Amino acid sequence: MLRTEHHTPDTLDLAAIRARHTLLLLELLWDGDLARVDISRELGLSRSAISSIVTELISVGLVQEVGTRGSGGVGRRATLLNLNTRAAALLAIDLGASHARVDVLDLHCQSLASLTVPHDIVSGPQATYDLLTDLSIQAMRAADVSAAQIALAGIGVPGPVDHDTGHVVLPPNMPGWDGENIREALQARLNLDVLVDNDANLGALAEARFGAHRGTQDLIYVKAATGIGAGVLLGGRLHRGMRGGAGEIGHISINEQGPVGRSGNPGSLESYAAAQVLVTLARSLRATGAPTTLPNPISMNDLLSHANTDPLARAVWEEAGHHLGVAISTTMNLFNPEAVIIGGRLAQAGDVLLAAIRASAQGRTMRINVDRTRIELGTLGVDAGVLGAGAMMLDSLFTPRGLPHLYAISRLAQSARTAGRDPASRAPPAGPSPPRPADAHPAPLPATQSSPNHTTRTVSHGGTP
Repeated sequence: MLRTEHHTPDTLDLAAIRARHTLLLLELLWDGDLARVDISRELGLSRSAISSIVTELISVGLVQEVGTRGSGGVGRRATLLNLNTRAAALLAIDLGASHARVDVLDLHCQSLASLTVPHDIVSGPQATYDLLTDLSIQAMRAADVSAAQIALAGIGVPGPVDHDTGHVVLPPNMPGWDGENIREALQARLNLDVLVDNDANLGALAEARFGAHRGTQDLIYVKAATGIGAGVLLGGRLHRGMRGGAGEIGHISINEQGPVGRSGNPGSLESYAAAQVLVTLARSLRATGAPTTLPNPISMNDLLSHANTDPLARAVWEEAGHHLGVAISTTMNLFNPEAVIIGGRLAQAGDVLLAAIRASAQGRTMRINVDRTRIELGTLGVDAGVLGAGAMMLDSLFTPRGLPHLYAISRLAQSARTAGRDPASRAPPAGPSPPRPADAHPAPLPATQSSPNHTTRTVSHGGTP
């Protein structure tokens, strides 16, 4: 539901009302093509009011007419309207502990071009910024999109982020990054406005908008990989907390007498179930004589590939699932979500991990908080990061504050097409980035399923992403 500001008759803002109606209209077209008469009926507005808004949207290139629909009887055929998803583009960046990925997306978050490379985040900020800048240029070139057509860039990072400022705050899995302002650094490199958030938060946005549980209002997304974090969606809105640190499930102590993890907390979840811990556990089990057919030394790829077939791998994933379930039960008792989604690289272990998580979590959660809660594996796989970045950018652009910026980008492309020029040939605009639309409260678009058709190139520099 859209948030509406309260106005007295003396302060009634007709421009704000029109902006809200425009956003509602765009939300309807997000779901599919509609005629003006359909939109008028759905929004309860007059046909003249709808026609006025539609004329404006067509003039800037955000909406286009795409044929007609029969009336079913005598009378005029209705002209169908379509959201022009190529009116602007989005630059989505997924930065992991061991990989970097950059996608150019359209306004439906369909990928126009994608590049993924192995990258060790321990190499530090400057080397990472150099790489991301190079990948962004290559991806835009592959998509035949210029910086002038990019409305926003969005990046997910594997550590706690102050969402308002873009600063990384004491990230346990990102040594050398504390205090780094990723937003400002990338804005200067790309000459684009940049939004930054924790990767688990973006996973939650992605699953709620594009995954099997799209439209779910209360959802927890657990990303289990080198680190473990959670994105918490409450009432359809991402719960970031005061500074953006909500959801750090990996640093919950599940055994106060346990080993000290990267965060320094004794017995934290990451001390028991993070990727590097599981590899160490597997090698220890082999050393004690546990039966296995896995090669020596055991790698994470080995554990994932044989999760359901090798007895040692199965034992590792059952133990990991048990510990994850203990921590997840805490979040279920706190938030009573409709769904808990397990994502990240460790989710590739599949059913053996999921069964262990369910058994552990369900046995420790109050009945009122577990009876109707589904615990499932994520459905978006490696695309969750870029789709989450896309969702974050859409939630910023499709607001009264973000709409003028979207108009400006779309109008630029529309003018170029009208003049018979290729908008992708324009040089990036000089000067500072446009005002940041993300300061507005997000007005979410309807959750729709997406099956991005990637134009994907994987650039190998050695190693495993």
